[in-house]
Amino acid sequence: MGKPSSVIVVGGGIAGMAAAVRLAERGVAVTLLETRKKLGGRATSFVDVRSGEVLDNCQHVVLGCCTSYLDLLGRLGSADKLRWHKEQYWVEEGGRTSVIRPGLLPAPLHFTGSLLRAKFLTVREVMAIGRAAAKMLRARREAWGTRTFAEFLRRCRQPERVIRRFWSPVVVSACNMEVDRVAASSALQVFQEGFFPSARAAEIGVPSVPLVGLYERVEGIVAKAGGRVVLGAGVSHLDERSATTSDGQRFEGERMICALPVERVGRVVDENVRNSDARFAPLELFTHSPILGVHLKFDRPVMAALPHAVLVDRPTQWLFRKDEKGEQLHAVISAADSWMMLSEEEIVQRVEADVRACLPGTKEARLEWARSVKEKLATWAPLPGTDELRPSATGTSGVILAGDYTATGWPATMEGATRSGYAAAEACVWGEGVKA
Repeated sequence: MGKPSSVIVVGGGIAGMAAAVRLAERGVAVTLLETRKKLGGRATSFVDVRSGEVLDNCQHVVLGCCTSYLDLLGRLGSADKLRWHKEQYWVEEGGRTSVIRPGLLPAPLHFTGSLLRAKFLTVREVMAIGRAAAKMLRARREAWGTRTFAEFLRRCRQPERVIRRFWSPVVVSACNMEVDRVAASSALQVFQEGFFPSARAAEIGVPSVPLVGLYERVEGIVAKAGGRVVLGAGVSHLDERSATTSDGQRFEGERMICALPVERVGRVVDENVRNSDARFAPLELFTHSPILGVHLKFDRPVMAALPHAVLVDRPTQWLFRKDEKGEQLHAVISAADSWMMLSEEEIVQRVEADVRACLPGTKEARLEWARSVKEKLATWAPLPGTDELRPSATGTSGVILAGDYTATGWPATMEGATRSGYAAAEACVWGEGVKA
């Protein structure tokens, strides 16, 4: 097939950026087309007109096991914009805090000591977690693709309180779906690759800048190879060699990478291409799971001692400290289906109640402002049976697919998106996708 001299990449999210950067590094002139006026897709930032603050759509974090995404940040010169944490802080109502961190035991036993010391779990519950973990280590993910993680946990005889307090917070945050709905294969991947391999695998990297600040070098890297990044270019139609925007601009290249979210692919890819390539029909079966992010600003420090926190047995799952003082917080609710019909006032009231219940420092604090951000199509839903729908990068048509919904083996994450972008770039050069 040979290395192309020009490639069109439609979609400036993480998958599209990853593909464009890898191709540009090989001297390929890439035209990267993005509908919005900024890069990043769903993992980006915006200027809040009410507060004037630059806010992330939702807090995104990186785990040490996310090797491809960390590689991309290294290529962009942004790796030093992450702050790494070995600890997870689990906070109960009233403020009692348990710290989960790797200990002296080798993997996969490295969390045993801190789990035994955790105040929100009993020793018997930790032993139950250990029994399930042992079975997870031996489980074949492909055998659990059509069953839920709740079924797996029941097979492991996990008490409901353990599921609610431990397994659910981890899985909901990682997969954006409740344990009784998510495919067991997706949840097992989180533990098998994110927690068991090494202490480093589960370390949490939190961006120290707004998400959009991680991607500043993309345009320069693409331009150096003779390409360009075109923002505000909403593509309405693409085929194997060209893309046309809604205002009539036409862009041509030797190869075409479609890096759009899965729900947009069918609306944009040429009908003849879709009909000739079996990868496209199953994309209509994908559904989505929403995420809710809520920014809060108090008039005094309320979370100065902790960089982040898992709220035990509360609807609000995670809190992140967004400034050094601990006055500004970001709350995250994953699998937020029941929150989507609420007004911002109702959302803020519920989140504020959770924050005040778990953080004693809020007792005298006044909430100065809050901003909720609903992402109704935040991620594709990893339901049982979805694994077999996920397409490869290449097929019988010339359109190469990139996106976290493709067959990367990962859930809908920044790591999965990066791996798909890298695979798409390899497909452009070598004629076939590499395994992510």
